Amino acid sequence: MKTAFVLLMGGILVIFVGAVISLLAAVPMYFLWNGLLPDLFAFKTITFLQAWGLTFLSSLLFKSNSATTKTNE
Repeated sequence: MKTAFVLLMGGILVIFVGAVISLLAAVPMYFLWNGLLPDLFAFKTITFLQAWGLTFLSSLLFKSNSATTKTNE
């Protein structure tokens, strides 16, 4: 019973840390978008949650997986 509790708490901790890292990764997107794009291209400013979504979307679209892109030498 104690090991199940430890595993549950470890899983919750991993999810919490992942969420915090994900939110911190959205901060540069938020400030760069709102600092540059409205003045340069007349885009609208975005909210923090929109920046979080853009960060998630760009990580899905542009993530490189070096294990599957090995070249034959």
